Amino acid sequence: MSRSIIFTKAGGPEVLEYVETQVSDPGPHEVRIKVKAIGLNRAESMWRKDKYVEPVTFPAGLGYEAAGFVDAVGKDVAGIAVGDVVSTIPFFSMKKYPIYGEVVIVPDHVVVKHPKSLSFAEAASIWMMFITAYGALVVDAKVTKGDFVIIPAASSSVGLAAVQIANYAGATSIALTRTSEKKKRLLEAGSAHVIATEEQDMIAEVMRITDGKGARVAFDPVGGPNFSKLISALAFEGVVYIYGALDEEAATPIPVLEMIAKMPTLKGYSIRSISGTEASRKASVDYVLKGLETGALKPIIDRKFKFDDMVEAHRYLESSGQFGKIVVTV
Repeated sequence: MSRSIIFTKAGGPEVLEYVETQVSDPGPHEVRIKVKAIGLNRAESMWRKDKYVEPVTFPAGLGYEAAGFVDAVGKDVAGIAVGDVVSTIPFFSMKKYPIYGEVVIVPDHVVVKHPKSLSFAEAASIWMMFITAYGALVVDAKVTKGDFVIIPAASSSVGLAAVQIANYAGATSIALTRTSEKKKRLLEAGSAHVIATEEQDMIAEVMRITDGKGARVAFDPVGGPNFSKLISALAFEGVVYIYGALDEEAATPIPVLEMIAKMPTLKGYSIRSISGTEASRKASVDYVLKGLETGALKPIIDRKFKFDDMVEAHRYLESSGQFGKIVVTV
């Protein structure tokens, strides 16, 4: 038997409940993992509230990132054996393969033997944050030396990953945070510039930093009423990636005249843009592994919770006060 977490209706963290189920055997091209750590993502909070990019079918599980030991492998699984230390890449649907559990089954193409230098908690924290930023900034935007990248919600796990990915690619990161409280930590984490948006004029600061040209790229998980300011802070023909909706309740306005003047590109973005082929999946993993090996990329964990405290972990996730990844140990 194994404990897992499900929810039978949409709602706040309190709808999460623990159930015991019989451990099943993995099917063809599936791997069973004894989980040691789970990385939390805002996508799971949105899924729990049934406000994600795909509708929920109840009862539902949830979760994308886990690290642990391989417990069993199904037919036709190659290169993965019982006892291997592995983690999961979020290239699958929570509807079919939820991973909030003590023992979980996932498709073999999302299982990676992570570096031995990483703890289970670190291994459960890296893939969503780094691959999300890599796909937008490196694969699509192709940021490089001379480019400026605006990163709202920079103290989130993906925000911090975007800072590191931009630096790794040779670009200059401009981290946005609401107040000066996290400014020192953002600079220590590698941000070239930090703007406290409730204390400073964000547009004026970006123009000062970029010598009046504006940033070529903005990588935004927030949306909401301040989104139009990102357009104003862009360079001519710049690009904005919108990959989240942290400001869930507010409308996201588009400044029409600014759009006409600057002719920017607005792109909805998710990690699915690079999950479709074996080649793109491998390239993303190789890029992150190389960055980890050289020290250019480093997991940043804010806080750890125990598996029994998942409800409290979700409450903390939604407080938006963290600096880095929230991890649950099993």
